[in-house]
Amino acid sequence: MDYTNASLLLKRPVTVKAIVTAQWKEEVTQQLQKQIAQLDKQMQQLDMQGKRTIDEITKQAGGAASVQVKKQTENIMGQVNQKKTEMLEKKNQLLQQLQQIQLLELDQEVVQAQMESFFRLEKGDNLVKKLNVEVVIRDGIVEEIRGEL
Repeated sequence: MDYTNASLLLKRPVTVKAIVTAQWKEEVTQQLQKQIAQLDKQMQQLDMQGKRTIDEITKQAGGAASVQVKKQTENIMGQVNQKKTEMLEKKNQLLQQLQQIQLLELDQEVVQAQMESFFRLEKGDNLVKKLNVEVVIRDGIVEEIRGEL
């Protein structure tokens, strides 16, 4: 077999960078605020579900404060509190991201996403250069493709 014209089709990571604009900051801020509001709503629902479940257990026990009822109640409260702690950690991360967005300067580049693309590799190609590809966008529109295609 003659491999002189052989090539491979490979997959590579592509970094998508956004140029910070007022519009980009506004969109990202709105997305983060929406996620924070959803987490707040989920925490409220979790509290209500926990309270309803505890009320139901107490009601079924006829108001008797037995050891079993107390154990079940503590177990439910523990689960609710553990889930709320996870949600609060996520909320704090989102709030930190929100702060960081406000500190970004206009026209600064920030990594927005990772994608994959296919590329053809042939004898004599520089693999390192072929693997380093970035797409730069401004308000969703491709402004530049960096690297060897």
